[in-house]
Amino acid sequence: MKNRRFMNKAYLIEAESFGDFGGWVVDQQFMDQMGSPYLLAHGLGVPVKDASTTIRIAMPDRYRVWVRTKDWGASLGASEAPGRFHLLVNGSPLSVTFGSEGAQWHWQDGGTVEITGGDVSLALHDLTGFDGRCDAILLSADLDFHPPDEGEDLAMFRRKALGLPTVPEKSGDFDFVVVGGGIAGICAAIAAARLGVKVGLVHDRPVLGGNNSSEVRVGLSGKVNNLPYPSLGRIVNEIAPIGYYDFVEAEQSQDDPASRRILAMDPVKRIHNAGPTSNYEDDKKLHAVQSEPNISLLLDTHVVAIEKRGYEIVAVIAENIRTGRKLRLKCRFVADCTGDGTVGALAGADFRVGRESRAETGEELAPETADNLVMGTSVQWYAERSEKAVIFPECPWALPFTEENCQHALRGDWNWESGIGKDQIKDFETVRDSSFRAIFGNWDFLKNRCRKKGEYANYSLAWVAYVGGKRESRRLLGDVILTEQNIEQGKVFTDACVTVTWPFDLHYPNPENGRHFPGREFLAISESKPIKPYAIPYRCLYSRNIGNLFMAGRNISVTHVALGAVRVQKTTGMMGEVIGMAAALCKRNDASPREIYEKYLNKLKERIAGFEIEHCNLNLARCSEGRNDI
Repeated sequence: MKNRRFMNKAYLIEAESFGDFGGWVVDQQFMDQMGSPYLLAHGLGVPVKDASTTIRIAMPDRYRVWVRTKDWGASLGASEAPGRFHLLVNGSPLSVTFGSEGAQWHWQDGGTVEITGGDVSLALHDLTGFDGRCDAILLSADLDFHPPDEGEDLAMFRRKALGLPTVPEKSGDFDFVVVGGGIAGICAAIAAARLGVKVGLVHDRPVLGGNNSSEVRVGLSGKVNNLPYPSLGRIVNEIAPIGYYDFVEAEQSQDDPASRRILAMDPVKRIHNAGPTSNYEDDKKLHAVQSEPNISLLLDTHVVAIEKRGYEIVAVIAENIRTGRKLRLKCRFVADCTGDGTVGALAGADFRVGRESRAETGEELAPETADNLVMGTSVQWYAERSEKAVIFPECPWALPFTEENCQHALRGDWNWESGIGKDQIKDFETVRDSSFRAIFGNWDFLKNRCRKKGEYANYSLAWVAYVGGKRESRRLLGDVILTEQNIEQGKVFTDACVTVTWPFDLHYPNPENGRHFPGREFLAISESKPIKPYAIPYRCLYSRNIGNLFMAGRNISVTHVALGAVRVQKTTGMMGEVIGMAAALCKRNDASPREIYEKYLNKLKERIAGFEIEHCNLNLARCSEGRNDI
């Protein structure tokens, strides 16, 4: 268990190490900013089941109780605290209500309690169902001791209190470490593994898929199997659930047997975003990865540091979210498929955030002046109808809605998007929480005060994401920075590979929503400009200043405008396939990612063009070995 006695005077218990989470969930999205994963009471207005654990205390004494938490509504200007909870010690609640004060993460004083020693039970008792959060609990026999609130002092206190090793544990020697288990990362890992590369795949959630997982529920967009390399996209097709665009294409070719099978499926499969869990087929992605003997998968593991030698990464340091223990993954090559460019930033890779100016790039869709505007994060949701009327609590802490500004909706799609122009890394918790205030406030109004509330009486919120679906943050810079005019004018690069089919799709705050909620917009509009299919260069897929760093996903080397066309997930999956193949060539030829372009580009092209045949041969070889996991 992740709790320890500290200097014979205190016991630190990390919430994510509780033996039973009850109805609470682990949220690690902000640990780089606030220091730790935490437990979240995400009950959609219904208090969740208690999280509980038991610790052994050797010394009977009076202990001061500290709980690291925050009033998440306070940072957004709410007049009341939405996420309140009690701490129960041996079944009895302390008199303090936690999550009721302080806009920032801090240690809230819970008063003192007499403990006789032996086994002591602790429980987090949710009072609201509205996202109360607990990072850790401290029991201190030194009644005057105040634990550090933030920064390196807090990190050092945690390490010492938990007795964590100062040196990370060795966790393998890999040819290729892929960080980020979204569609791009999965495809990179599988492509490399099938070509004989020893791969470590590191992902900081319990399920694979990233934005296409059941935690976020963004459908796959873009087309695969395009010219000039129609084999690209094969792995995407293996791991991809059937979705909206598969139905669209099936309707256009109904005579095809595969199309007829798709059209015969349950119509609910047509829900692209914010659909039921089954639409995203988490198990399919997991099975594909676990079927590859050359992949070592580390789930619930977050990269926190890297080791460098000169301009190359030699090891990735990752922290297990449940235990806090750090692992060292030695590597020859690394792929940053985190979306946020986390590995690149840790390594000192060149990156860009925000919009370039028109004068700098010559792009028609670029603004006159460069700025930090980025596209926002979607927190999607949907409601379901029941046979009886369902109540929903009033939310005085949420955004205030009226007949004029409420949203008559039973589902929040991609356009429920917050944080456009905000820092999607440093301020991400506030961005996500601002979506909660909008979703719950709007639903409160529809259920309790709207003139049409009778129409909503039998509906209840069935699902609201708590993992945000990001579109844009850091973009790591490669030897080529793809621009709008490259795509629009059809510039041909010698290393053209992944074909982009999505339009320039750029998001901005909804002006009408902004009129009602200036500075607090939660709805977005899309300004879209069509393109002809365009193959982007391989040189966008590796870092220009970190010698062994690949990237695939929304963090590749493009301008803000070009990102609008390349960021959809079937396209990013093909990027993953290409860098996986490139990593295999790097290993075989003891070459850097750049040298693949300079010396082995034809080999890479051959690999991309023939990957389908080679993959089929590999599967036949596995079948001859009696493998049944393909």
